[in-house]
Amino acid sequence: MQSSETLLLESYIKTLHHLSVHTRHAYQRDLNHMQNYCDKHDITKWSELDGRQLRGFVAERHRQGIGGRSIQRNLSAVRSFYRYLLKNEKVKNNPAEGIIAPKSPRKLPNVLDADQTVQLVEINEEDTLAIRDRAMLELIYSSGLRLAELISLNLNDIDYNDRILTVTGKGNKTRIVPVGSHAIKAIKRWLKERSTMTSASEQALFISNRGKRISPRSVQDRLKQWAIKQGLPVHVHPHMLRHSFASHLLESSGDLRAVQELLGHADISTTQVYTHLDFQHLAQVYDKTHPRAHRKKTD
Repeated sequence: MQSSETLLLESYIKTLHHLSVHTRHAYQRDLNHMQNYCDKHDITKWSELDGRQLRGFVAERHRQGIGGRSIQRNLSAVRSFYRYLLKNEKVKNNPAEGIIAPKSPRKLPNVLDADQTVQLVEINEEDTLAIRDRAMLELIYSSGLRLAELISLNLNDIDYNDRILTVTGKGNKTRIVPVGSHAIKAIKRWLKERSTMTSASEQALFISNRGKRISPRSVQDRLKQWAIKQGLPVHVHPHMLRHSFASHLLESSGDLRAVQELLGHADISTTQVYTHLDFQHLAQVYDKTHPRAHRKKTD
């Protein structure tokens, strides 16, 4: 690929400032894969890439064992990049339009049941970091937060009177979510400890023992440690608490639209995966309790 074409790619990445750092890095990686493919096939300009060649790229990624969802994201990045090139009159068409990634079977998210969730979040130790960790876990489960949403929270994002939280989610979209009484109580307790750990200028709600905004890795590591310490039989990660929030709420209410709003899903089809979990639970109850559901044992 010519150096001038690489500069076009770099200039496009700079326009993605409205996206999260994680998403920008993902787009960069996806487009790097595309550029490597072009280099391997002697495609020197973005205007030379056509739909047939792009289908070859998709097929190559699929043969490498890359899943359908990842390939779909690859194509989304390429499609967006070519829209940028079209807008700047660097190409005449978008070769990614109409190309569909191979489908992958959708995996059901792992969730904790209600008892396991309570077992995890009810941390009764009195040291400062344990008090902080309980507040974080209570809040993730109470409000269904993503990890990035949790760590980006500032002190003024919580309205303690109305028990609501302003969350900045994917694409810098904000939503208002309720906060449960257990989470409010845990956060207020944490704030007393927090005041002794950092300066008044630090706005992050959750901070590390160094007094700065806590990192995603720290939250993941602390949650892993607590899952072991609290006696849970499974590996737990922050998104599992978000999955559990959604599953438990849908199981109790049956209101898919409400769960979609609370999770901040743009597309309800993303939320619908939790209906499969709910049906799975109902099927298990049916198999265990219905007198005509039991299969006869074979000799």
